[in-house]
Amino acid sequence: MPSFGIMTAPMQVGYDDVLRVWREADAIEEIEHSWLFDHLLPIGGDPDGPILEGWTLLSALAAQTQRLRLGLLVTSNRFRPPAMLAKMAATVDIVSGGRLDFGIGVGSRPDHPLARREYAAHGLPFYEVADAVGSFAEACTVIRRLWTETSPFDFQGNYLELTGAFCNPKPLQSPHPPIVIGGRSAAVLRIAAEHADVWNIPGGDLEDAVRRSALLDRYCAEIGRDPASITRSIHLAVSYDDPGATREAIVEAVGAGFEHVVLGLPAPYPAKVAQWVADELIASVR
Repeated sequence: MPSFGIMTAPMQVGYDDVLRVWREADAIEEIEHSWLFDHLLPIGGDPDGPILEGWTLLSALAAQTQRLRLGLLVTSNRFRPPAMLAKMAATVDIVSGGRLDFGIGVGSRPDHPLARREYAAHGLPFYEVADAVGSFAEACTVIRRLWTETSPFDFQGNYLELTGAFCNPKPLQSPHPPIVIGGRSAAVLRIAAEHADVWNIPGGDLEDAVRRSALLDRYCAEIGRDPASITRSIHLAVSYDDPGATREAIVEAVGAGFEHVVLGLPAPYPAKVAQWVADELIASVR
């Protein structure tokens, strides 16, 4: 049975708008998870419009919901030092009562016309693909160790160097929150094969998503991991005006093996939009 969630990208909206939708979804059992994204400037609509920071917003929403699993789809590894990110995520898992799904990826796509400006605007370096992927692989290793090791440790990698690294308290979930890795490149899929509990890909080209899923199977086999141990997740954009097209996309994705479906809600959010999602999209395909 597929699981369904919603995505509320926190740009061109206010906190009250996002909180309203999450509280409504929290009371609807058909909606099992809820997501934000991780950008520092808008990547759609008014480029100078409002956008809320993902992890601080997620912590606030975690404190005001009771049931939903929650996360960022996905955290940019380029924005925050991995050890600090591990501490932030452990805190959110505690605040939420153990409901965090830890989404992470390499970071903003360099080909997105609005993505790279985030870095210059915030004084952040933008590493090219090879360095970004290498750093991401080490980040996944370090974050997992911080969540699970009971004594401080040193880490010397090609990109990261930690001395006396330690995370206390640990996340509530044991051995750690599920790791959701987002991305479609071969290099990221190799990292997902090693570290992911869930692999997510943006929708739009289902045939390509199926090919990428098969490549992930192959990389799992190469390291002796059961490919079925990684849940396949897909993000699908919702059309309020043409719910039939969204339902068709859901049916096709689930039929192709994607059993974790994230429905992206465009802003502004209509009144009772979470109930509409349950009634018009989820109920009709279950």
